[in-house]
Formats: sequence, structure tokens, C-alpha cells
Amino acid sequence: MSNFGSLLVPIAVGVVAVVLVLGLVNMMRGGSPNTSQRLMRARVLLQFLAIIVIMGVIWWRGS
Repeated sequence: MSNFGSLLVPIAVGVVAVVLVLGLVNMMRGGSPNTSQRLMRARVLLQFLAIIVIMGVIWWRGS
């Protein structure tokens, strides 16, 4: 799990960062407010999942 956890955390954080950048680009270009709202909701959900992954890896390594 150590190697798997080492891979999972950066992937989770990277996915959150990509969605954040997509939302910022959409907002700066004056894109659809609906798209911005969807991206914001997706980012919040992905941040929650990333925190779950990070806490799971910390818990697993502590065992």
C-alpha cells in the first residue's frame, strides 16, 4: 500500500488542481455561469475525496 498510497495522493491533488484551473479559465474567459457552477461543485467533491484519500494513506502508514 505504501507505493500505491504514494501514487494516489498526488493523483488526487492533481485532479483537484486541474478542475480548479479549468474553473478559473472558464471564469476569466467569461464562460457559462452554469459551467462555472458545475466545476465548482466538482472541485468541492474532489477535494473531499482527496482528503479521504490523504487521511486513509496516513492511517494506513500509521498501522
